[in-house]
Amino acid sequence: MLLASLLGLSRLQFALTAMFHWIFVPLTIGLGFIIAIMETYYVRTGNEFWKRTTKFWMKIFAINFAIGIATGIILEFQFGTNWSNYSWFVGDIFGAPLAIEGIFAFFLETTFFAIMFFGWNKVSKNVHLLSTWLVAFGTVLSAMWILVANAWMQYPVGMEFNPDTARNEMVDFWAVALSPIALNKFIHTVTNCFVVAAVAVTGISSWYLLKKREEEFARKSIRIASVFGLISLIILIWSGDGSAYHVAKKQPMKLAAMEGLYRSQIGTPIVAFGILNPKKSISRLERDSLGFALQQPYLFNISIPKGLSLLVDRKSNTFVPGIEDIIQGGYTYINNQGEEVIALPVRERMKRGRVAIGALASYHKAKEVGDDQGKEIALATLKENFGHFGYGYIEKPTDIVPNVPLTFYAFRIMVILGGFFILLFSLAIYLERKGIIYRTRWFLVLSIVSVPLVYICTQAGWIVAEVGRQPWTIQDLLTTGASLSGVSASSVMTTTIMFFVLFSVLLAAELTILFKVIHKGPAQ
Repeated sequence: MLLASLLGLSRLQFALTAMFHWIFVPLTIGLGFIIAIMETYYVRTGNEFWKRTTKFWMKIFAINFAIGIATGIILEFQFGTNWSNYSWFVGDIFGAPLAIEGIFAFFLETTFFAIMFFGWNKVSKNVHLLSTWLVAFGTVLSAMWILVANAWMQYPVGMEFNPDTARNEMVDFWAVALSPIALNKFIHTVTNCFVVAAVAVTGISSWYLLKKREEEFARKSIRIASVFGLISLIILIWSGDGSAYHVAKKQPMKLAAMEGLYRSQIGTPIVAFGILNPKKSISRLERDSLGFALQQPYLFNISIPKGLSLLVDRKSNTFVPGIEDIIQGGYTYINNQGEEVIALPVRERMKRGRVAIGALASYHKAKEVGDDQGKEIALATLKENFGHFGYGYIEKPTDIVPNVPLTFYAFRIMVILGGFFILLFSLAIYLERKGIIYRTRWFLVLSIVSVPLVYICTQAGWIVAEVGRQPWTIQDLLTTGASLSGVSASSVMTTTIMFFVLFSVLLAAELTILFKVIHKGPAQ
C-alpha cells in the first residue's frame, strides 16, 4: 500500500512539474523563430517599424525564457530525488543527452540571449540578427537533446547491460541520438512549438485589432504568424503520421489505448470519433476473456474502414493487435531485426522476466563465491531472457495496460484541435490579404479563444506520449514502480504541495507581467 501511495505521488509530482514546464517552453521555442524572421525584415528594409515589432515580441520571449529555465531545473532534479533506481539503471545513457543539452545548447541560448536582449545599438545590426537566430536555434538544440533522452525511454537502443554494475551502458551514441523515434519526436515536438507560438501571436494581435490599437503592428504580426503556423502544421501532420507508424512498431499497447482497440481484425478500422463504454473493464479479462470480448468498447463511434491498417503499415489488410491480443499473444509481427515472429503472451514474458532477474542475482552470488561456471550459466540465462527483463516486475498481465480513456480522449482532442488550427491559420491568411481582418470581429474573438486551446492541444499530445506508455519508464525494461527512490510518501506529498504553490505563483506572476506588457503595447 505504501509503495502504491509513493508511486502515485511520485508520478503526480513529475506530471505536475512536466506540465507546468511545458506551459512556458513551446512559446519560447516557437517565438524565437518568429522574432528572428521579424528582425530579418528590419535588417533588410531598415524600417524602424520592424525593430519596434521585434522588440515587443522579444519581451514576451524573455518572460517565458526565464520561467521556463526555473521549472526545467526542478524537473531534472526529480530524477535523482524521486527516481533514483531509474537513474542508477540507465543514468549512463539518459544522462549523456541531458549533459549535452546543459553544456552546449543551454550556454548557446544564454550567451547570445544577452546580446539579443541587451545589445540593441551596442553591436551592429548583422551581429544582433545573428545573435537572435542563434538563440532561436539554441532553443531547438536544447529541446532536441531532451527529446533524444525521452525517445530512448520509449525505444531503448545503442546500449548493453553490464551485469557487474547492474547498469545499462551506452555502446553506440549515434544509435541513441539518431533513432527513428528520436528524429520523428524531435520534428513533431518542435513544429508543435511553432504552432503554439503562431497561435499566441495571432491571438494577442487580434486583441489589438479588437481594441482598434496598433493595427499595422497587429496585421503584419498576424501575417507572419499565420503563414509560419500553417507551414508548421503541415510538417506537424506529416511527422504525426510517422509517429503513429513508429508507435505501432515499437509500442503496440500505446496504439491500442489511443484507439480504444481491445480485439482487432484483419484490416483494422480507425476511430475518427467515439465515446468509450465506461463499463468496459480491463480487470474482467483476468476472469473471462470471452465475456470481456463480448462487451462493446464504444457507446458510439465513427470509424474509417481499414484506416488503422493503412496508417501503421500502408497496407489495407494488416492486422493491428488490440489490448486483448497483446495480452494473450499468438499473433505474428516483424521484430526489430526484420524477422517475422509470434508474439508471446504477457504471462510468458512475466515468467521469462523473473528468470532474467533471478539470473542476475545468481550471477552476483556466483561472483561473490568465485564460482566461474555458475557465473557463465547465469550470464547466459540473463542474456537469453533480458528482452523480457521489465516484465519480471509486472504483477498481473493487465498491469501493462495504460489508462485507456485518458489516452483515447487526449489523442482525439489533439487531432481535432490540430484540424481547427489549420482552419484558423487559413482564415487568418485569407482575411488579412483581403484587408478585412480588422473588422471581422468573430474571427478576432475566435483567435483570442484559440490561445488557451493551443495549450490544451499541446498538453494532450504529451499525455498521449507519456500516459500511453505506462507502466514503463523504459519500454519493456523498467517499470515506474521499480524506478522509485527509497523516500517516504509524506516527503513526496510535502514537496508536491510546495511545487504546486511555487508553480502557481510563477504562472500568476508571468501572466500578470504578460498582460501588463500586452496592455502597454509596443514602445513608440
